[in-house]
Amino acid sequence: MSVRCRDCRGARRRRPGNLSCVSGIDTDEFKSMLQAERERIADAIAYLVSGSPGTMQDEVGDVAWGADNHVGDMASVTAERELDEGLEEGAQQTLEQVDRALAKLDAGTYGTCERCGKSIGDERLRARPWATLCIDDQRLADRG
Repeated sequence: MSVRCRDCRGARRRRPGNLSCVSGIDTDEFKSMLQAERERIADAIAYLVSGSPGTMQDEVGDVAWGADNHVGDMASVTAERELDEGLEEGAQQTLEQVDRALAKLDAGTYGTCERCGKSIGDERLRARPWATLCIDDQRLADRG
């Protein structure tokens, strides 16, 4: 597989073992990791969506909507729904990051920090394969 990177000034170079010019990582290994993570996240999203009933009344039943409406039942259902929505939103964001990392693999720019242009680092990519910043720039970003 040939890859393109900044160090090669856009030229295509064939690297042994599918190593990225920029970071020296095995892109096939990380592609497998990212594809497995993508599948896991997509399954989690599907589970969250399928486990969510249509309306509040569907979830709590007629008891909560009658004269005996119990505020505690409604509060519990609302809290659970908000938690599920938050989990789904977080999973969607991570899925987008994984898709972006897969696109970077295809473009030959995977493993390069978007801020400083240096290699992200094998250890960081193993921990978070969809990382877009090196650890130093990530720390700066986290500080705000």
